[in-house]
Amino acid sequence: LDCWILKSIVVVSNYSVPVNPERWFLFFLFQYTVWNFVPKNLFEQFRRIANFYFLIIFLVQLMIDTPTSPVTSGLPLFFVITVTAIKQGYEDWLRHKADNEVNGAPVFVVRSGSLVQTRSKNIRVGDIVRVAKDETFPADLVLLSSDRPDGTCHITTASLDGETNLKTHYSVPETSVCQSVSQLEALQAVVECQQPEADLYRPLGPENLLLRGARLKNTKEIFGLAVYTGMESKMALNYKCKSQKRSAVEKSMNTFLIIYLIILLSEAILSTILKYAWQAETKWDEPFYNQKTERNAFLLICFYFLAFLVLYNFIIPISLYVTVEMQKFLGSFFIGWDLDLYHEESDQKAQVNTSDLNEELGQVEYVFTDKTGTLTENEMQFRECSINGTKYREVNGKLIPEGMTDDSPDGSMPPLMGDELLFLKAVSLCHTVQISYDQSDCLAVGGDPFSHANGFSSSPMEYYASSPDEKALVEKGLRTLVVACRHFSPEEYIDVDKKLNSARTALQQREERLQEAFSYIEKDLQLLGATGVEDKLQDKVQETIEALRLAGIKVWVLTGDKHETAVTVSLSCGHFHRTMNILELLQQHSDNECAEQLLTLSRRHSGDMLAHALVVDGASLSLALREHEKLFMEVCKNCSAVLCCRMAPLQKAKVVRLLKTSPEKPITLAIGDGANDVSMIQEAHVGIGIMGKEGRQAVRNSDYAIARFKFLAKLLLVHGHFYYIRIATLVQYFFYKNVCFITPQFLYQFFCLFSQQTLYDSVYLTLYNICFTSLPILVYSLFEQLVHPHVLQNKPGLYRDISKNSLLSFRTFLYWTVLGFCHAFVFFFGSYILMGEDTTLMGNGQMFGNWTFGTLVFTVMVITVTLKLALETHFWTWMNHFVTWGSIAFYFIFSLFYGGIIWPFLHTQDMYFVFVQLLSSGSAWFAIIIIVITCLFPDVLKKVLYRHLQPTSTQTSQVMRGGVSFDHKHTDQLHAVHGHLSEDPHCCCIDLSSWRLLMFYFRPFYFEICPVLHGVCIFCSNLCPVLSVCAILRVGL
Repeated sequence: LDCWILKSIVVVSNYSVPVNPERWFLFFLFQYTVWNFVPKNLFEQFRRIANFYFLIIFLVQLMIDTPTSPVTSGLPLFFVITVTAIKQGYEDWLRHKADNEVNGAPVFVVRSGSLVQTRSKNIRVGDIVRVAKDETFPADLVLLSSDRPDGTCHITTASLDGETNLKTHYSVPETSVCQSVSQLEALQAVVECQQPEADLYRPLGPENLLLRGARLKNTKEIFGLAVYTGMESKMALNYKCKSQKRSAVEKSMNTFLIIYLIILLSEAILSTILKYAWQAETKWDEPFYNQKTERNAFLLICFYFLAFLVLYNFIIPISLYVTVEMQKFLGSFFIGWDLDLYHEESDQKAQVNTSDLNEELGQVEYVFTDKTGTLTENEMQFRECSINGTKYREVNGKLIPEGMTDDSPDGSMPPLMGDELLFLKAVSLCHTVQISYDQSDCLAVGGDPFSHANGFSSSPMEYYASSPDEKALVEKGLRTLVVACRHFSPEEYIDVDKKLNSARTALQQREERLQEAFSYIEKDLQLLGATGVEDKLQDKVQETIEALRLAGIKVWVLTGDKHETAVTVSLSCGHFHRTMNILELLQQHSDNECAEQLLTLSRRHSGDMLAHALVVDGASLSLALREHEKLFMEVCKNCSAVLCCRMAPLQKAKVVRLLKTSPEKPITLAIGDGANDVSMIQEAHVGIGIMGKEGRQAVRNSDYAIARFKFLAKLLLVHGHFYYIRIATLVQYFFYKNVCFITPQFLYQFFCLFSQQTLYDSVYLTLYNICFTSLPILVYSLFEQLVHPHVLQNKPGLYRDISKNSLLSFRTFLYWTVLGFCHAFVFFFGSYILMGEDTTLMGNGQMFGNWTFGTLVFTVMVITVTLKLALETHFWTWMNHFVTWGSIAFYFIFSLFYGGIIWPFLHTQDMYFVFVQLLSSGSAWFAIIIIVITCLFPDVLKKVLYRHLQPTSTQTSQVMRGGVSFDHKHTDQLHAVHGHLSEDPHCCCIDLSSWRLLMFYFRPFYFEICPVLHGVCIFCSNLCPVLSVCAILRVGL
């Protein structure tokens, strides 16, 4: 591609093409626009099976004569679609806002002989752009000139590759002298480059191309030529949308949905068969209005089936999806608000990038972690070095030979000569560290801008390096690892310089030519010495890894460090124990050799009862994954800890994928802080970024971000535990209450000869999931805590109780489903037996009708399902009380208004005065109480027996937590209450020791039978401590 730069027009193949900035030069990450939001969003939402199903039901109601109004399906569907669209629209608006900040950033461009300020979205290919110090490059620029005499500039690319060092870039030699606007305006040149591609180091050498997103440092200003802009820039081409991750709960929810769909179809088919069989009998043709209309039998069966499908469709809870979305979105704020996850030193709090995986934090089985910057501080400290066989250590800023102390006289220390001086010269010159200083301050006082580097200024200097160890060692005057040199003659040096320049500017096979050049240079090296540094561990890393191990989570360390360093850090951080039998799969050179070693390791597993740890390097891992995946996985799963060293970024992702796709399909979590960890973070079920010193790329590509590794323990053991139990109960409860809702409707068809007569009024059908039963479960799913957070952190073993999706197992699902059917049978037949055929429930002898019967069933159902959730609640807040009792009160108040007024916009007034008539019957009130108790008492009894006979670790911890309340603080509170009651002449005093003994024996029963009473006691005693019974219960229990 030959591009002739003629002011603002790009000439391709000798004819001019005007540039369209709206199409080519905008940078955008949004999904919707004002014009395509509605159709595109609707298309995305109706790709969901549940939404599409309810759309079909709604259309069926519109097309045929169905027993329920289309509003009963259309209104909930409209509510779900609207709420989801608002949420997605808001998130996309935030993306639009971020894009506008990028596209609207002010930039200066050379046009018409002067610098013109414009917006970054208006930059066109061929424009000459001026960038000042600390500004971000708005496009991919070819460096033309800088304010430095040598035409160089320094940039940092932390936002691109995570490296925080200052990289030196060189201007094109022919244009480095063009430092004024007039010279640049008169410039005519040809840029030979390739089509836009994602490779960060093409089309020109990395020393000439300034990539969009990088930042100018340590240079006053530069001028660059725009070659790639907008979505054609390399940063945009490297942008990849994160793959859609689905949690185990969502997968279980879809499975349950299919099961309930089968139940729905079975009920509809059975009702259709029975209705057709009934109508086949001639005796039902009299009286005349029952006579059958002659129709095609197949069409008639289809009509019946669709009608019953519409009648029973509420067994599929459409509002489940919007409630889950709201729970995840609102619940994600608790992570950011948790002060225990706040790092005061760096002023960083936990960050949630996606709320779709909250519950997955409670299901993690494998943790894959980086070492440097994740387990360690990424702050290297120099310890010692070896020069020409002599060991030196750093003491108080001095290099002291082995065997001498800091207080030794200077004359007794041998002078540095020969190899020692050459070693220090090598580490002083051969590095990427740059010194940052403020040129403007120096020039303002008439000083030399380079005097800082020479040590003549007392102003603090800042070092930038590609790695923290290099920065730390240069500050000390040293370098890391092995130092060697090679001597060149002048002729050899010229030849090497030509080879390097030719390879760096090659447009084709540049990597291969550079490798050849480096291989030619890096041979026959003379060893000068080596340096040793230490990377400090982060705070509480050992305690965190031990807590994860007790929780049943296996920790794998994946690092690029060498074998010895990685093993040392694993031992120091508690990943490996001294008592472990360390197995090694290192330096394997062939498939056969690797297979033999794996077989040997496998045999050692079977014959040894010790805990095992495995160490494998990158080369051996490649061989193991090529032909021996199954054997390798067998060895790994039998090890308590695995360490993979010398790992490339893609190898990290392959290891994570290997565990993900194994037959057991465990839930994986990857955590890291650098750009080289992004691949495994995106591959794992849950990706966590550490806000470290290697840029922000890991944080931006993660699902969650924390400041320190130690915060991982609370994130999983506490937040993960809470999120999982909340959403697991939410899903099960939704299916349960919808079974309770629609099963009486199915049973009613047996008593109305399958006439498709609805048991409930259409308004009740519509509002059951939207208003009457929605808020209690939403608040429960936001605040429920089975165990106190401190107990969860101190007892990591409680994490095992919820592992492997135990609360959403088929057994638990079957229990909730059967419970729903049982309660539905009690609702229907309890009301039916009460009313009978000739029974009057009114004092004046008046009989109840069809709508009164349905309203009685619906009233019992609303109260029962609400109280069922109250019995499941262990952590009561004022909001739980408000929505629980408020929902029941709202149902009664709404029904009184709905049935007590003639509404002019309603076609029928079937419910007029029905609810008032129902509540005026004492027998109806008695029936409501009896039916509710009949439904809930067996369930409570079963839970109490299970708690006594087969208590789980969580239930045991609840009881122990109850015992904690008898500490000195609560005993004082109890004495205070007792003293207050003693002063009341109308209150009988209670012996404290007897009371406490009684509560100790009955506490397990209390935890199941009276969670609601416990909440009421707290609520009442907070309002009025004089309430003696409530106060005693609050402190004693």
